[in-house]
Amino acid sequence: MPDNENDDSTVGGDEPPVASPDTASAQDQAQASAGHGRRGPRTRAKKRSFWRELPVLIVVALALSFLVQNFVARVYVIPSQSMEPTLHGCPGCTDDRVLVDKLSYRFTDPRPGDVVVFLGPPSWDNDFASSRSNSPVLRGMQELGALVGLAPPDERDFIKRIVATGGQKVECCDAQGRVLVNGVPLTEPYVVNDFPFERGTMDCTTSVQSQRCFAPVTVPDGHLWMMGDNRNDSADSRYHIADDARGTVPVGNVIGKARLIVSPISRWQVVSAPKIDTTQASALTADPASSPGQGVPAAFGVLAVLPVVGLRRSGRGAPAAFRRWGTRRRFLRRE
Repeated sequence: MPDNENDDSTVGGDEPPVASPDTASAQDQAQASAGHGRRGPRTRAKKRSFWRELPVLIVVALALSFLVQNFVARVYVIPSQSMEPTLHGCPGCTDDRVLVDKLSYRFTDPRPGDVVVFLGPPSWDNDFASSRSNSPVLRGMQELGALVGLAPPDERDFIKRIVATGGQKVECCDAQGRVLVNGVPLTEPYVVNDFPFERGTMDCTTSVQSQRCFAPVTVPDGHLWMMGDNRNDSADSRYHIADDARGTVPVGNVIGKARLIVSPISRWQVVSAPKIDTTQASALTADPASSPGQGVPAAFGVLAVLPVVGLRRSGRGAPAAFRRWGTRRRFLRRE
């Protein structure tokens, strides 16, 4: 019989050798080093991929910004008090920022009651000075920035309310000091501040006329009669009544309709735009979508971070007592 006294074999075969602590540590370090070597190229590849994609992302973002702000909507800042209390704007205070819809008027016409941003005709701002640099390079950069919303457009922009459209006759005032369109007095709840008007003492028939009064104007076809809500502090169509277009603004100059106040947060709301209907006795029809008390969902607040455009400032005042303020702010003019 074979001698089994010194036989160390087992049924499962030979038992693997047990590695010493020093040997195990060396193996772990080798595996870690090998793993690090495998991950390194991938990490570097990801970094290279990001830097290759970054220019594409920037170009796409700029293209989207260009399309949205030139054809869909843009945020404008209100720099003056001419539309108080509907829109806030004053030196030293937090100016309202409004989202202006540029799409609606591609399918519908502006109507009385709408609050709109428009390019001022030449007679509306004779003292306009370009904000562009004299350097051709810097000027080109500013123009490119304006296209994508990184700089304001070099133009005279205003914001007012449409009171009458082409073919309508507008004048002021009736015995109660109200504006008339086609002979129908308007009820205008958005007008809080106006010039004094006292029947028999200071109206449109007394020797000292109220500054509310202006002669009848028939609005030419394709034009609009604009007035600020803050009637005693707005250089609007009344102020330019002596120009060739009788103070009216071409419909083609309208940039868009003011829809929402997006900043500051405490002022989030829809811009009030009740429809002015001269066929009704009240001459005013409530527009449910434009109720001044209607809140704006918080999601619209993100629009406040869109590039902001300042509305041009122009002289302040009203007929027969308008006064020019020479005050200027960068990119802005009082209106």
